[in-house]
Amino acid sequence: FQTWDLAGPFPAILKDEVVGTEAVRVYADAKRMLQRLIEGRWLTASGIVGFWPANTVNDDDIELYTDETRSEVALTWYGMRQQAEKQVIDGVMRPSRCLADFVAPKDSGIKDYVGMFAVTAGLGIEKKEKYFIDDLDDYSAIMLKALADRLAEAFAEAMHHRARTDLWGYATNEGLSNEDMIAEKYRGIRPAPGYPACPDHSVKGPMFELLQCADIGMSVTESLAMMPAASVSGFYLAHPEATYFNVGKIGHDQLVDQAQRRHASEADLERLLAPNL
Repeated sequence: FQTWDLAGPFPAILKDEVVGTEAVRVYADAKRMLQRLIEGRWLTASGIVGFWPANTVNDDDIELYTDETRSEVALTWYGMRQQAEKQVIDGVMRPSRCLADFVAPKDSGIKDYVGMFAVTAGLGIEKKEKYFIDDLDDYSAIMLKALADRLAEAFAEAMHHRARTDLWGYATNEGLSNEDMIAEKYRGIRPAPGYPACPDHSVKGPMFELLQCADIGMSVTESLAMMPAASVSGFYLAHPEATYFNVGKIGHDQLVDQAQRRHASEADLERLLAPNL
């Protein structure tokens, strides 16, 4: 519905006084195309998941290691920490969060882990999209891309569930309803590069290389966009208190500190992190 600027929760939107009639039509069209998509095998989905020994270093960064000796770094995920003024709620000062807070520090001696994933539901979409565009059917072309995006998000949700209950197995007894899954009442989070808790897109490059995403037909462009477009990638964090948050604006002092940690120029980081400066 968001693709067509129709606002409201499902299924209540179908009876909305303002957009209900249009929402019903779009929903019916989407279901019909989904059925055709399945029967015609228009799209192919593929995904990859991996888990690595990991620990936090330098307070804000997470190192993923090649093996259990934790002596060789496979990837460093550079973090950003909230710097906005915090409020006291119920007598407790709200923390200035960073995703690294949810992974055990290296000097703690605790052997922690981090997962990564990349999934797509857009393999093969170009052929059918071109067919609709050549037929001057922009509505169907947009609907197809919207369905592919939703299928990719559903795939990411399904893989996260399998990671929690099987592959990583830290929540083997999880028994949530579909509504609870949508409300994210499970333990752990899957932050994605470019989203509020992890606004830096640049980690996608080393992430895709380490996951060997090319083997499943996924790649990252020079501008750090994922291909196919109907794709989702990110990290798995399992800490019981792991939660999503918005990094927001950071100060120049944090920019300088991260540039030193990354051995990068401040100018390059200013371009990467411009929305947060």
